[in-house]
Amino acid sequence: MEPLLRGPWPLTCLVLLSLSGTGTHLVEGFNLHQPQGNVSVTAGDTLTLNCTTSGYGPIGPVKWLKGWGPENETIYDQTGTFPRVMRTVMGSDTDFTIHIRDVRPEDAGTYYCVKYEKSVRGVVVLQHGNGTQVSVYAKPSSPLVSGPQSRAGPGQSVPFTCTSGGFFPKEIAVKWLKDGAQISAQQPQVTPGQTKSSYDASSTVSVTLQEGDVRSQLQCEVHHRTLPAPLRGSFQLSRALRVPPSVQVVSEPPSPVELNRTVNFTCHVKGFYPRDVAIAWLENGTELSVGSLPPPSETPRGLFELRSLVEVQATEERNGSVFTCRVVHDAQSPISGTSILRIAAPAKGGLSDRSQTDNDNLVLIYVVVGVVCTVLALLVAAILYLIRAKQSKGKSSPSARLHEPEKSSEANPQESDPNNLTYADLNFEKERKTIRRMVEMSQQSEYACIQGSRAPNGDDNLTYADLDMVHLSKAPPRPAPRPEEAGSEYASVQIPRK
Repeated sequence: MEPLLRGPWPLTCLVLLSLSGTGTHLVEGFNLHQPQGNVSVTAGDTLTLNCTTSGYGPIGPVKWLKGWGPENETIYDQTGTFPRVMRTVMGSDTDFTIHIRDVRPEDAGTYYCVKYEKSVRGVVVLQHGNGTQVSVYAKPSSPLVSGPQSRAGPGQSVPFTCTSGGFFPKEIAVKWLKDGAQISAQQPQVTPGQTKSSYDASSTVSVTLQEGDVRSQLQCEVHHRTLPAPLRGSFQLSRALRVPPSVQVVSEPPSPVELNRTVNFTCHVKGFYPRDVAIAWLENGTELSVGSLPPPSETPRGLFELRSLVEVQATEERNGSVFTCRVVHDAQSPISGTSILRIAAPAKGGLSDRSQTDNDNLVLIYVVVGVVCTVLALLVAAILYLIRAKQSKGKSSPSARLHEPEKSSEANPQESDPNNLTYADLNFEKERKTIRRMVEMSQQSEYACIQGSRAPNGDDNLTYADLDMVHLSKAPPRPAPRPEEAGSEYASVQIPRK
């Protein structure tokens, strides 16, 4: 029988050892080297897996497998085609290092370099390396920020969600910022991704909307070890905000107006967002035709405003008509503003509002004047009563009259007319010891202030006066005075001419 191997061989004996449970054989003088234990690579980069052999081995291919066991996957085979895999040294019998370009998160796993041999039983595993554990550092995807499905008004709290996925390793951080200022939020929730070696993250924050948020921006900032700088996703809060308008109707000229005058009703719609708005005019509930509306104008705050005008004739039939501006904003419930047309001219025999107001003012004036006149009349009556009472009291006092014959230029100086006297009235109160009285002047007489006192005991009850000097005036003759009242006492004093 011929020997199995002939010729001068460096190795005189080949020993095949079966390794229980591995299916590998150790061949003396043949070694396979897979030096890498753990390798980390970033998704999108190129992964290099090293494998070399030394010595002589049996005939058979060298392959790269991902995983071990029935579910392994062939990554590279010398006879196959693999678009993303290529050998470092083409055609080499000892260097089986490969490059895997454009690494993906799903490429993470354990890779084995395996030497096969052909035998009567087919192709069996001769030897394999210890395996290289590949970790793919996957960058998280750009954050996607989503808001509420419907708009909300100022003062309402709405949730916003930031999502990012496909990253590895698992550790990740998420920050929220509003207009550059950080706001508090819940910790992100990390869940397994679409592949075994990737993860997804989700973070939620609640924001209370304000009217000034029309131009505010919400940002989601993602931090991961694979990123040289954080990734940001943004959301314009105006996409979630609805600011309802204020509606005011103004008439020019203001009511009440003259009959048949043209009146302009202007509807001011202010401070609304978004700009979608519809306006309708109604007169006593009946819609009016006003034509097309001008586009809304934007204010510096980012809100919108709009004006709509309707022109009407102030006829008698329209007196008291209600004009309504109905605004529908962003498909919400209508908001209305109203104004009433009032006509100043009388309608159907009645007084207008302005005339009625004037009449009311006149009545008020008459009432005030009447009250004032009544008070004045009472004051005048009181004054007259006091004057009369004083006069009555004055007439009851005693008096004396002095008479002097009038000076004459006739030849007989000794003749005198008993009626041509100058006189003075002396009034004395019976109950007083002294009195001063100013005697009233007339056209015919001149008077002097005379002081007198009552005689201590007089039967005739006469009052005397000493006249030091009396200036007599010329007056036409008149009869001697007579006593005027029974309550007075009189004395006639004659002074002879000089």
